[in-house]
Amino acid sequence: MKWQHYHRGMRVAVVASLLSASMPIAAKVKAPVAVGPVPTENQMRWQEMEEYAFIHYSLNTYTDMEWGYGNEDLQLFNPSRLDARQWAKACKDAGMKGIIFTAKHHSGFCMWPSAYTDYSVKNTPWKNGKGDVVRELAEACKAEGLRFAVYLSPWDRNHADYGKPEYITYFRNQLKELLTRYGEMFEVWFDGANGGNGYYGGADETRQIDRTTYYQWPETYRLIRQWQPNIVIWNDGGDRGDLRWVGTEAGYVGETNWSLLHETGDVPIEMLRYGVKEGDAWVPGEVNTSIRPGWFYHDYEDSRVKSVSKLMDTYYKSVGRNGTLLLNFPVNLDGQIHPNDVATGKNFAQTVKEVFANDLMKTAKVKASQTRGKSKLYAADKVKDGDKHTYWATDDNITHAALTMTWKNPIRANRFMVQEYIRLGQRVEDFMLEAWVDGAWKELKDMLVEEDKDGTTTIGYKRIICFPTIETSQLRFTVKQAKACPLISHIGVFEAPQVMEEPLIARNKEGVVSIQAMNSESEVYYTLDGSTPTTLSARYTQPFSTSGKRLMVKAIAVDGTRGKQSGVAVKELGMVKKLWRVVSAEDEKAQRVIDGSERTGWYQPTMGTDLVVDLGETTLVSGFKYLPVQWGKEGIITHYRLSLSTDNTSWTVVSEGEFSNIVNNPLWQTLTFHPTQARYVKVTALRLAAGNQPGYEEIEVF
Repeated sequence: MKWQHYHRGMRVAVVASLLSASMPIAAKVKAPVAVGPVPTENQMRWQEMEEYAFIHYSLNTYTDMEWGYGNEDLQLFNPSRLDARQWAKACKDAGMKGIIFTAKHHSGFCMWPSAYTDYSVKNTPWKNGKGDVVRELAEACKAEGLRFAVYLSPWDRNHADYGKPEYITYFRNQLKELLTRYGEMFEVWFDGANGGNGYYGGADETRQIDRTTYYQWPETYRLIRQWQPNIVIWNDGGDRGDLRWVGTEAGYVGETNWSLLHETGDVPIEMLRYGVKEGDAWVPGEVNTSIRPGWFYHDYEDSRVKSVSKLMDTYYKSVGRNGTLLLNFPVNLDGQIHPNDVATGKNFAQTVKEVFANDLMKTAKVKASQTRGKSKLYAADKVKDGDKHTYWATDDNITHAALTMTWKNPIRANRFMVQEYIRLGQRVEDFMLEAWVDGAWKELKDMLVEEDKDGTTTIGYKRIICFPTIETSQLRFTVKQAKACPLISHIGVFEAPQVMEEPLIARNKEGVVSIQAMNSESEVYYTLDGSTPTTLSARYTQPFSTSGKRLMVKAIAVDGTRGKQSGVAVKELGMVKKLWRVVSAEDEKAQRVIDGSERTGWYQPTMGTDLVVDLGETTLVSGFKYLPVQWGKEGIITHYRLSLSTDNTSWTVVSEGEFSNIVNNPLWQTLTFHPTQARYVKVTALRLAAGNQPGYEEIEVF
């Protein structure tokens, strides 16, 4: 597909004309011109939303699955209290500006009464088949002042024609239904999961497609823009749309993040994380992640809703790294967003508001090392005037320049925000931030955590630098290298209130539990019975031994002097592994699979060999957990078989299937089954995401 940069030249000319027209004739200064690709108006509106919500809800909710096979019983869909207005209000209270809804996930079940399939809400007991979830949510968004969008899975595990040319007509017919019946939409979302096993109208087989050609995306894109002229397209299914996936669902984009890709051709997954500096198409990154470990609702995740501190970290590593944040809120079995998710979302929005409530730049004097044509039109104070269409600029030949901010009285600060005027392109390649401390300039890069030390590179729409609180009367922002003269539209300086981080819970192979507060001045309180800890719970003073087959550890950190308390850290632990031994491999490194650490792993030599673990004694087993390797797709087990034995000779298969979405979301995978006596556990990797060596970070048995 050829990228559509329509009317960009006209827009740049109009902006330059308006800027020049506001100046006396004798003092006219030539306006900067665009450098490289620039965003469309659709992309600008999308970028300025910053945060919006995903809502995952389907038959998967009632089968406790992440990916449905396409054969799920329609009678399962009959929520007792479905309330789309509650969803919209919850998302709005969480600071979201819009909602993208899973109108059809991979199972093929349609959340609207599609005329082209029987596999939809029209044949369920809910509202006697007269309901339309898409319409109810579209109307709820309108009532709450939110923008609306839809997710339509290209992969359909139910449809008999999937993999054939006829399916493309079906797919486009459904797309037309969604994009012409429910009002204006800001985005359409196409998942990258394509082809594999499914029901397929009763065929129950595996079908493979060439995702780069099968869906005939260029024509589909043309139709989308005809039906919804103001929309942006997200696609990881073989043809780049207006936006890009960032290569992970963990909630972050690269600290260096160019809003650029090459016009044609796929790029390595690591390039999705960072963009392409010399890219010739504007394709900004969207960070999609869930407020829970999974995308669909699972009741066992009610206690695993991400904390406010984790969500703030995600915010800084998405919106604060030139991306947008697409945060998922799953709907539960009753048809509502769970109270835990609602409360955390609301607290998250309040924390964001508190962080940026008081911009210290309001009282700062700003001086530039150089200003374009010495004109007030591009003066240093444009970075604090609150107008997103004005900016500080240098002469065309100046790509190394600085702004110095001075306060009459010392300030306390720990956050620095900077924005480029991206309508004329993304320019800054490297910048530096310094503070005047103890009579000398100190580069704040030296104070950043290790993972952010290389973060002062690109800026783009918005860049937020977090650092420990300092007291200073001067800050200096220096553009060290840029593609062309820098255009800085806004700078903000803030003192963010401390957000208490949850303690870190760990247990070694011998069963010794340790709990570490992230702030050394905090006290830690914990429980072992699954209840929520308070300051009346046991206070952690030193590591302690545990035993048993299953344990739920919960802990909080409390800073009494400042009246602060963290969210609840949760760690579900299986059997103590003191007696365990990997007996299927002579390589001693195989024991890393059961060493209690989530930072050490092991690869089996080849496919076709099983992982067998001796538990040391015969016991009743009812569950298993697998943590895949964390450094790429190589070795991640997507399809498995789990067997148990009392003698390492006679085996019983207790579970077989797929770990849905494990590649994009490589978290702990949990299997439960009928309690079975066993001493030996055998894991057989049936299929890998990539490579031919099954990989394990850690396993648990309970």
